Amino acid sequence: MTLSASTTAVTFSQLTVTYQEKPALQGINTSLPKGKLIGIIGPNGAGKSTLIKAAMGLLPLTSGEVRLFGDTLEAVRRHVSYVPQRESVDWDFPASVFDVVLMGRYAQLGLFKRPSKEDREIALNSLYKVGMETFQHRQIAQLSGGQQQRVFLARAMAQEADLYFMDEPFAGVDAATETAILEVLRELTTAGKTVIVVHHDLQSAASFFEWVVLLHTSLIASGPVEEVFTRDLLQKTYGGRLNFMADPEEWVKKGAIAAGKIS
Repeated sequence: MTLSASTTAVTFSQLTVTYQEKPALQGINTSLPKGKLIGIIGPNGAGKSTLIKAAMGLLPLTSGEVRLFGDTLEAVRRHVSYVPQRESVDWDFPASVFDVVLMGRYAQLGLFKRPSKEDREIALNSLYKVGMETFQHRQIAQLSGGQQQRVFLARAMAQEADLYFMDEPFAGVDAATETAILEVLRELTTAGKTVIVVHHDLQSAASFFEWVVLLHTSLIASGPVEEVFTRDLLQKTYGGRLNFMADPEEWVKKGAIAAGKIS
């Protein structure tokens, strides 16, 4: 199918998700644009991971709906990829790095088709992009945390999706891996893909993302980082926990300089 020509990638309409009769998300209303690197930011327990799991159909909705490219998840599923938190994965599963990345092609193949030469080339090229091609025959359990994260990113890339949901891809990785992952995510958005990332580090968020969603069970704000990263809005999101932090507007300026937007 051809995706909608709309400029919107994801729309949340009155989305509410409840855990054990307590709202994890309450009445979320926002639209996220296509082709942007988007960060979902908020304190622990704010509902960040819940938001993308709800969008991926991994959690039941109490009320409201999620539309992807103006359609249902079922209609566009092969265009959507999900990278879970590394801690939620059973890394003892007996599979090589290459086999894990090749799994990213199954959404395109269907259940009963065998991977072609082209599928294998796409998987290997995805490993090259994350700098893991020399590990392709290694068992996934033998890798470091940062290497495992790169492999999961390569698997998502092999799917050749148009929309990527990623849950804490920068958590627990070294500086080199963080830089490599950020470079790949920016390449994806340059190619017109939409990347939505759950992220916990406020200071790096100002330089990583073009668009930010501030969340604390309900929606605090959603918009370009330079508009959303204000002390007032971050104060509403984090409360007293923000008091010890530096000036967020200065983070945005430093982030724009680092990204080459201003000199």
